[in-house]
Amino acid sequence: MPQTVSLDAVEAPVVQRSDVIVVGGGPAGVSAAVAAARTGASVTLLERYSALGGLASGGMVLVLDDMINGNEITVTGIVDEYVERMAKLGLAVYPPAEERYSSPEMWAKWGRWGAFDFHSHTNPKPICYAVAFDPDGWKRVSNDLVRESGVNLRLHSWFSRPVVQDGAVKGVVCETKSGPQAVMGDVVIDTTGDIDVASRAGASYAQDNYLVTLVFRLGGVDTATAERFEQDHPREARAINRKIKRMLGGAWELWWLKTPVPGVVWCNCPHMTGFDGTDPVSLTEAEFEARARIGAVLDSIRSDLPGFANAYLLDVAEQMGVRQTRLLQGEYVVTKEDVTSRRHFADSVARGRDYYTPYRALLPRDVDQLLVAGRHYSATPEAQRISREIPPCMAMGQAAGIAAATAVEQGVVVRAVDPAVIQRRMREQGADPGDVPAENATVAESAIVDQTEEAVA
Repeated sequence: MPQTVSLDAVEAPVVQRSDVIVVGGGPAGVSAAVAAARTGASVTLLERYSALGGLASGGMVLVLDDMINGNEITVTGIVDEYVERMAKLGLAVYPPAEERYSSPEMWAKWGRWGAFDFHSHTNPKPICYAVAFDPDGWKRVSNDLVRESGVNLRLHSWFSRPVVQDGAVKGVVCETKSGPQAVMGDVVIDTTGDIDVASRAGASYAQDNYLVTLVFRLGGVDTATAERFEQDHPREARAINRKIKRMLGGAWELWWLKTPVPGVVWCNCPHMTGFDGTDPVSLTEAEFEARARIGAVLDSIRSDLPGFANAYLLDVAEQMGVRQTRLLQGEYVVTKEDVTSRRHFADSVARGRDYYTPYRALLPRDVDQLLVAGRHYSATPEAQRISREIPPCMAMGQAAGIAAATAVEQGVVVRAVDPAVIQRRMREQGADPGDVPAENATVAESAIVDQTEEAVA
């Protein structure tokens, strides 16, 4: 057993009271906060870092994808507002509708933007609706949305512990430069990515690990030369890129992608396994290993790959890209079969690519007045790995924000909110809650085991 230290009870001044508290200012958190405020609630949003955006900005995950079902765009709402606003700033790029199909010409034009259906087995992969964006553009739009909606934002506030009374969450305590501070409210939404709030409040969860990635960007790249070399000398280009990916130790098929900033490319690598995103020692080791791999590959990139002769390391992400840690085990646990069979739920409140998220998957079993939204939603590890991209997490956040505000408005606990009301209000805010199943959905609600009743039995 490790040695322990007993401390006095924390006395934290209450610095804010709001109807809804959102902990975590990433894509899901901002969506939740903005949606709750637009539904009429007073909202406080707490973020540990100096800027909003989470893995979209601090983690530099710079492509919005996993939001199409064939030709249908399935994830809408607040994510659309991000795209529209960043595009007006010249900081978002996506293919027009008439160019979303499979052909060598379209692949040559859009492949290196990451705007393709990575689930497809067609060669070349079909171009689809996906958005390449700039991380600072994401921060700017996040700030604008939060301010315009009247959300009370508190940055530099690191969640420490929940305030739980009689089985319900009443607020949270954050560590700050001024010491511990408490924010009290009627409903708390956990969008930390690791269910920091829910796990410490007593909610059931599972834990597993997946890839972690420390993303980096290169400047000084002649992307036109690089793309022309790949198109004119595909075999030689594949050999060079294979060598670079081996040096990195792990990467997707395309280890570099274009960004809206000329001469700057995004490198979603190196991918690393065996690290625990909730363990500071493991995360420290991951940071060092990733930077060592990045440093080792730079000389090879400059010397071997046409277009990269003048490349330099522009920046490395502020946040490690952690894909999976703790996962809520809520009123319903989404399974891999649910995702792959496109199972539709009567209480669906958010859509992903071609799958549906039930409201029950945002609700802890064991704690009241708490909602969870984002990559740590209630799912098996296998299901989460194929349903955790940023746009679906934003849809979950928007649904959770509406649910929280509705509970306050109606004076009921969040688990008593009617999903039909959430669905209607999602549509009023321009989002698709998945209440209408697509033609390729599996509609078999009666065949689904009620996991809550099963657990009680």
